[in-house]
Amino acid sequence: MKVKVLEDKCVGCGNCVSIVPDVFDFNDDGKAYCKKETIDENLKSDVMDAIEGCYYGAIVEEKSK
Repeated sequence: MKVKVLEDKCVGCGNCVSIVPDVFDFNDDGKAYCKKETIDENLKSDVMDAIEGCYYGAIVEEKSK
């Protein structure tokens, strides 16, 4: 599983960082970013919670090509 944060939609509310700090963090602009290129299987459920908990739709799962 791969996810990314759409910086233009992120408002820096921190829901994702509080749900999965192993995956998400804040950049210098106060926006969230994904620290991991590929999400470990044991974090997948938490990352899905972060996606669903993002009120702005700023976190998206990247589909395989």
